[in-house]
Amino acid sequence: QHRVHCSEPKVFFQRSMKIPVTTVFCLFVHASAFVVTQNRATLLGVRGKVSQHAVTAPLTSEVAVDDVVNAPEWVRNLDYEGFQKEVTNLGKMLLAEGGQEDIDHLNKIVKWRNTAAAVGILTMALPLNPVAVVALSTWTYSSWTMIAHHVCHGGYNRIEQSDGGWSSRGFALGNVFNRVKDWCDWMLPEAWNVEHNRLHHYHLGEPLDPDLVERNLQFLRDMKIPMFAKYATVAIMMPFWKWFYYAPNTFKELQINEKYRREKITLPEGFDPFEAITLKDLLNPNDEKAKIARKVVKPVEFFQRVLAPFLFCRFFLLPAPLLFVPSIGPALFGHAIANLAVAEMATNIHSFITIVTNHAGNDLYKFDDEVKPRSGSFYVRQIVSSTNYDYGSDIVDFSHGWLNYQIEHHVWPDLSMLQYQKGAPLLRQICDKYGVPYIKENVFIRTKKTVDIMVGNASMMDFPTELEPTKDKAGPAGITWKSSNGAIEDEE
Repeated sequence: QHRVHCSEPKVFFQRSMKIPVTTVFCLFVHASAFVVTQNRATLLGVRGKVSQHAVTAPLTSEVAVDDVVNAPEWVRNLDYEGFQKEVTNLGKMLLAEGGQEDIDHLNKIVKWRNTAAAVGILTMALPLNPVAVVALSTWTYSSWTMIAHHVCHGGYNRIEQSDGGWSSRGFALGNVFNRVKDWCDWMLPEAWNVEHNRLHHYHLGEPLDPDLVERNLQFLRDMKIPMFAKYATVAIMMPFWKWFYYAPNTFKELQINEKYRREKITLPEGFDPFEAITLKDLLNPNDEKAKIARKVVKPVEFFQRVLAPFLFCRFFLLPAPLLFVPSIGPALFGHAIANLAVAEMATNIHSFITIVTNHAGNDLYKFDDEVKPRSGSFYVRQIVSSTNYDYGSDIVDFSHGWLNYQIEHHVWPDLSMLQYQKGAPLLRQICDKYGVPYIKENVFIRTKKTVDIMVGNASMMDFPTELEPTKDKAGPAGITWKSSNGAIEDEE
């Protein structure tokens, strides 16, 4: 464990040009949060509820009186009000500083992404080779983790110099053309905005967090199989999680939001909104729950609306021109498909390493209730349930998909990438002043800690939520909002 406190604000700049060994590896492998939310409703104690946002249910573990008494000193003595004020003011300052420099920085990252795409496309016709694989996987990885991620959060909405193409209110939304032009991946952008921007960000580590790794992998933790087999299971799932699990589950959240919560339609009897839906459930349902789930996530609609655009464009339309090369066209097409397929697996591995690990480990906390956004308790939760990695220079940050600023991103979801670089050392100073743990550790160490949580070799810590200010609690109504663009109060 490496708990970094904020006594050296200049370290960010002093180390900005150092590139760790992890960068080289991260440029070769790529993907995001493999979570299998099996038996989720049983753990939450909720069944058949339409509005996930109005549910406040405890986790399976409870904080006992002794746990409160034995809570860390920093928790018992924390000045929540003072901490909230300083973090809020810093966020406002960073937001106000957004301008042309931020747009120029975004355009720089876009150029790097486009360069990777060009190199990958130009070399994919060659027999399977690392140049094409790295370039193609970097193209996919950076399109999601850096460009789409921060744009969809509204990180550039308020910057006047933006030409409008970087607004969360239109980016990749509305039709297939916009999706292919702005961000084409296995997930439907509208669905990802609901699952990620709403549920994950404003329920981090809470019962309603769809990405709570410890709970989602409880089935694997409980399996009576050798430990090496558990680790092997995680390794096998890493290259395929995005289309097998994440795409259908983000779409499920969108369906519940669009067809059931908004229109107040009753969910099918027996359907559990917190139960995971995988591609296997849609193709070959082997139990009653899976058959009922197919009524909410209809297989034909899912394939047409969610998977088909990326599958067709990336694995047929993109390499199709090679088929017209005289005599060797089919062979070149086959080479391209091989490179694209391996690159797809690589990008999944890469994002697993840099995304799943953001919020899992035996040194991070989980919570048993909800708190109001931008409250002191909210800020504390984002920090002590997140971890950063090596950061400082654009090259290092690019290799981590800018996910190495996860603490800052969860505290202020709607800032630009450049502002996270500027704000990180300043937030560390505030954490040090108030004694709030700020964890920053090598990404591969975090991967080991995350997998340990998945297989049951370790567990996350329960936060003594009884010690949080009562005024910070969300209450029975939970958290509600109208849009998924940017910050929770951004309803324009």
